Amino acid sequence: MEAAATEVAGELGALLRFSYGIGHVLNDICASMWFTYLLVFFHLVLKFDATNAGLLMLVGQVADALATPFVGIEVDRGATGCSWNCLARLGFGHRKTWHLVGTLCVLASFPFIFFPCIGCESSDEWAQLIYYSAFIVIFQFGWASVQISHLSLIPHLSPHEHQRTKLIAIRYTFTVISNILVYVITWTILHMTSDITDDQIGPQDMFKFQHIVLIGLAIGIFCSIFFHCGTPEPPPTRSMSIDSSQEIIEPNLPARRKMSPKKFMKVPQFYQVALLYMCTRLFVNLSQVYMPLYLHDSLKVNAEALATVPLAMFLSSFAFSFLVGHVNKFCGRKISYLFGALLGGGACAWVYFGTGDFYSKYEIYGVASLFGAGSSVLLVTSLGITADFIGSDSESGAFVYGSMSFADKLSNGLAVTAIQSFKCLTECPHYYRNMLSFVCGGAALLGFLATVTLIPRKSHNEDATQYNRLENEVHEADNSENHSVQEH
Repeated sequence: MEAAATEVAGELGALLRFSYGIGHVLNDICASMWFTYLLVFFHLVLKFDATNAGLLMLVGQVADALATPFVGIEVDRGATGCSWNCLARLGFGHRKTWHLVGTLCVLASFPFIFFPCIGCESSDEWAQLIYYSAFIVIFQFGWASVQISHLSLIPHLSPHEHQRTKLIAIRYTFTVISNILVYVITWTILHMTSDITDDQIGPQDMFKFQHIVLIGLAIGIFCSIFFHCGTPEPPPTRSMSIDSSQEIIEPNLPARRKMSPKKFMKVPQFYQVALLYMCTRLFVNLSQVYMPLYLHDSLKVNAEALATVPLAMFLSSFAFSFLVGHVNKFCGRKISYLFGALLGGGACAWVYFGTGDFYSKYEIYGVASLFGAGSSVLLVTSLGITADFIGSDSESGAFVYGSMSFADKLSNGLAVTAIQSFKCLTECPHYYRNMLSFVCGGAALLGFLATVTLIPRKSHNEDATQYNRLENEVHEADNSENHSVQEH
């Protein structure tokens, strides 16, 4: 443990970065299935009404939105010393304990979402909605627990901005790899089990989604075990500067002031960062959710394209994940976000103006590549901005990440529900095209405006240290003056 702590204090080792990076793979695999194929499965396979399928998405997003602030507060509270962490003797810190609890919830609930309603397949649709909603709520609580605990480890593993960006980049790299893996598995199963290549998705494909889910969960279990074995959770320290390799230890000063959640909520940049992160996730998630429906309803492509086009999207995202860290380092956060917004905006414009067979068969892969590249740059940069906002006030880092995720999940759920509710009941081939063009493009633009107007926040701990120094100087001056008066 001492060697691990020394490693964390300086340059992070390759094994630690790798084990940390795969700690979110189970979540990423489930999220890929959730955002890409949930509406496809319920609307096209189970034949749920479009509004009810969107309602299930809303239930999940609201459950996740409500769980994330709760989990964030509890993770931060436990980090300062909580007696219920019975796994501490086994090397589990409070954050890793929440990660383990969340993992078990995900494994116990997610498979049932993509299986037929057990014992109620012939029941009314509203009854099946209640059945699936129960598993969705458990799944989203577990997903939020894994996400927040995993993200909140970043400020504790390293005090350096560059090292934190590396962790975020490698975390996103494995997110992209997980999505690619899901689409490769999906394409393989669809390709091997389809007799006619131009068949579209329908009720006959239910068993295919079950196989995809089970294979993905098996891979996620292995990655979660590796994460818990290879990633130590550093004990809480005093104050660590984001730009210094040394811990700020000043024994003669009063204890520093803690940046509590209430104090974070009084900072204007808190809401700007939340808006920025919300817009970023809207662009990333809505493009992922509606690309398959756009392919199915607007372009009328075959079933395999519902795997190969998203695969192209995430292959592009994977390639850019290696570059985005360097772009952030040399160009800064704002220029990097502008670059990502331009890539995403180009994809949205291409969708709107793209027509014809050549577009449907070939150009759509260029569109998917732009969506993937833009998503990679925007997401990594927004996470970096969030980590910078937290700075050295890492004792409330989980609360900040939970608040960002609350805005993200709630906005995504409402957006999907609204989009599904306004869909026309008859044939409307341009509906999902317009949605991808205007909603995703507007989210990227609004996120860029939030980034441009964002003023960096000075770390509260740095302010506290300066305050304590001034306070000591005043006390010393007063004591010196009093001593002189007594001598006189």
